[in-house]
Amino acid sequence: MTEYLEPRPEHPRPDFMRDTFLNLNGSWQFAFDDADEGLAQRWYTPGHVLDRRILVPFAYQTRLSGIGPTDEIHPVVWYRRAFTLPADMAGQRILLHFGAVDFEASVYVNGQLAGSHRGGYTPFCLDITTLLREGENDLCVRAADDPDCAQPRGKQYWDRGLMGCWYTPVTGIWQTVYLEAVGAVALDRVHITPDFDRHLCTVDLELDRTPPCPLEIEIALSVEGRPLRTLRLDTPSRRASVPIDLIISGSLEPMHVWSPDHPALYDVDVRISREGRQLDHVRTYFGMRKVEVRDGKVYLNNCPLYQRLALDQGYWPDSLITPPSDEAIQADIRHTLAFGYNGARKHQKLEDPRYYYWADKLGLLVWGEVPSAYEFCESAVNNLQDTLRGFIDRDFNHPSIIAWVPLNESWGVRQIYTDPKQQALARLLYHTAKALDGTRMVSVNDGWEQVETDICALHDYAADGAVLANHFASREMVERHACDWRPCYAQGVTPTGREAFLVTEYGGIAFSTIGLQGDAGGMESWGYHDKVRDEEAFFARFRSVTDAIRAIPYCQGYCYTQLTDVMQEVNGLLTPDRRPKIDPARFAALNRNPDANTNQVDAL
Repeated sequence: MTEYLEPRPEHPRPDFMRDTFLNLNGSWQFAFDDADEGLAQRWYTPGHVLDRRILVPFAYQTRLSGIGPTDEIHPVVWYRRAFTLPADMAGQRILLHFGAVDFEASVYVNGQLAGSHRGGYTPFCLDITTLLREGENDLCVRAADDPDCAQPRGKQYWDRGLMGCWYTPVTGIWQTVYLEAVGAVALDRVHITPDFDRHLCTVDLELDRTPPCPLEIEIALSVEGRPLRTLRLDTPSRRASVPIDLIISGSLEPMHVWSPDHPALYDVDVRISREGRQLDHVRTYFGMRKVEVRDGKVYLNNCPLYQRLALDQGYWPDSLITPPSDEAIQADIRHTLAFGYNGARKHQKLEDPRYYYWADKLGLLVWGEVPSAYEFCESAVNNLQDTLRGFIDRDFNHPSIIAWVPLNESWGVRQIYTDPKQQALARLLYHTAKALDGTRMVSVNDGWEQVETDICALHDYAADGAVLANHFASREMVERHACDWRPCYAQGVTPTGREAFLVTEYGGIAFSTIGLQGDAGGMESWGYHDKVRDEEAFFARFRSVTDAIRAIPYCQGYCYTQLTDVMQEVNGLLTPDRRPKIDPARFAALNRNPDANTNQVDAL
């Protein structure tokens, strides 16, 4: 491992980029603190040497970190590195960003506490200006990650080894660490809300502090490198909301619409200045698109949308939940499209922001899902709500994201069918999503036992199309009774009839001879039902169950399990190292069956 090796060198947030950027990934000092003595012994003091090296942003459990692979549980770990500010950051305020640290982080700069954060999947930013000194600075991070099931864990197992469909967990820093420079007042967020029918977008700005005097704001829109319009205004307050008409009077420029077939994006530059001096400049973008559920159907840009989704866990053999490179992210999206899918359900994970960026650029619909906690308690309620809020705040501008999924299969809310408190949590998360973002659908408890939701999303792993068809013979039967083994709606909940119905997990077909190369940690590899022996047997089963779903007249789409093998779970279309198990072109042709749902548009 070289001192100056810099993995993941690209900017982690193409939707929120500044002119200055210093990537702090690479080789850091590292130590386990199993006795939890580091605070008492002041390991955060500059000069204290940690006894290992780690390659950030990879967690110690991974091979790419230089320490793993391992499933050892070390609840407290420490990191340290030195950095020197580049000349273009001198004389400005310095912001220190962490993409994600699992689960609790305390950050020290030159021996002083800069701040703390809780939440293993959400980003945080600290103003470290007053703690810096000339020349070299010391950065130290203490991360605590107990095997606590009140944390939103997602697919991270809470014990050693592997279990069911849960995998090796991660601890500590697992996304990019970086610095940016800003003026006395800076932009905290830029959220852009499309109003498709009125060809408007609204730019909502929030500053990180109330300005002492009015500031000048400049918002410049362009598309494909062509400037469209620039607006200038003054604001005396911390927040501003700016509506912009995208149909410019006297111009022949059309409104550019984002869809999977035509993923057009508007670039937005926002500058804030005082008396002509620039304080901050952020580049972002958005897409003009509209998503809604109406009378049991899903519409994208006012056209009926039939969704063909792949369930995507977002794990890699050598780096677990951290994508090993930007190219690996793009490759997964291209594989998804090559298999004939128009979308992905990113399962139990807030994905690396660059995944959503490439989905925006390449035209892939995405469902964004909150990782589950596995214990119902006050801490879990707070953690889930914080994670959902952080998810929406970070990824608001990505047009590819069309749905939020707060809960999955009643994980962490096992009594939701009868328990009013657990039902209240589902409603709380539903309305939190709607209060923060009215532009997307919400599948509140994906799988079964729905409460308040836009999508009636059910899971069914029947291996035979006739069995599956019988399960869904009529919508009335499904809503009144159950899909397969769990009730469709929670007790006391009456469906409105407006919800869109989708089968959001099915399939899970594994081969008996392919897909065993991954590390299953000594656990027997598995898929759903008997494994198939060859490609012909695979296609026979896939066609049987997929055609049965496409024949459901009230169904608006499906999600196949799954894109890749992950450890012991070998029901992927790709092996863990991303080699196709079956012919992608043949699969795509069957997946895009033109005779199914001919009354709907499935690729706009």
